[in-house]
Amino acid sequence: MTEKPKLKCGLIMPISTIDGCSADHWAEVKAVITEAIESINEYEFTVNLVSDSDESGVIQKRIVQNVYSADIVVCDVSGKNPNVMFELGMRLAFDKPTVIVKDDKTDYSFDTGIIEHVGYPRDLRFSKIVLFKDKLSEKVKATYQKSLSDPEHSTFLKSFGRFQVANLNEDVVSSDKMLISMISDLQSEVSSVRRSLRDQAEIKKGPPPSYYVRRAIKKYAQEKGCEIGALFMDAGLHEFVESEIDAPRHFGSKEEFLEAVDLQVKRLSA
Repeated sequence: MTEKPKLKCGLIMPISTIDGCSADHWAEVKAVITEAIESINEYEFTVNLVSDSDESGVIQKRIVQNVYSADIVVCDVSGKNPNVMFELGMRLAFDKPTVIVKDDKTDYSFDTGIIEHVGYPRDLRFSKIVLFKDKLSEKVKATYQKSLSDPEHSTFLKSFGRFQVANLNEDVVSSDKMLISMISDLQSEVSSVRRSLRDQAEIKKGPPPSYYVRRAIKKYAQEKGCEIGALFMDAGLHEFVESEIDAPRHFGSKEEFLEAVDLQVKRLSA
């Protein structure tokens, strides 16, 4: 009896609550995908999240290595989790066999919409899940076999011309340099998100926008040494208030800001 080839399938997908779906929901989806892939008779697949590893170490390094080295990757883009999309982007840059799946509540993304997605129902209805598992197992098998038989096979990049495909150098020093750069970029993104969330929280907790507008109007009138009623036709008022209160943090549009300033001038001069 011929021994089946042993292959590694990397799994990229949400694992925590997102888009109204709980961690338990994603655990069920993971089980469905794993069962579908392990049912392929021609190969003996081991299915693991790309973040999983038997070794300890820097998690980002582990993910990059697993994204690169897996024989095939299945990526669930349901909910458009930012980490999932980032890891998918790396896999597509490596131009290695990849299968994308998504639920019926998630729209296609512009950049990856040209790739066939294997769909499944978010409510995990049994009859449709059975069909999904059959289709996924066939897609995984066909995609992997195509990558072996066709030297020109490409999941994504072939749609845009010929490119020098990214390779992950196995040399420790080179890999670490790349990882340091990636981690630095990720840290910058996380810091940006944290600042944005902190600013939004401060705005919600603080006084209403009208308070800051009134305070800036009074300051402007004091600096000019005039009554607030004289500011109706003042060309520099809006510019001063906008700069003084950082208007984009408090107002959704320029028109909304201008109306708020004019309203407060009227009220203060009444």
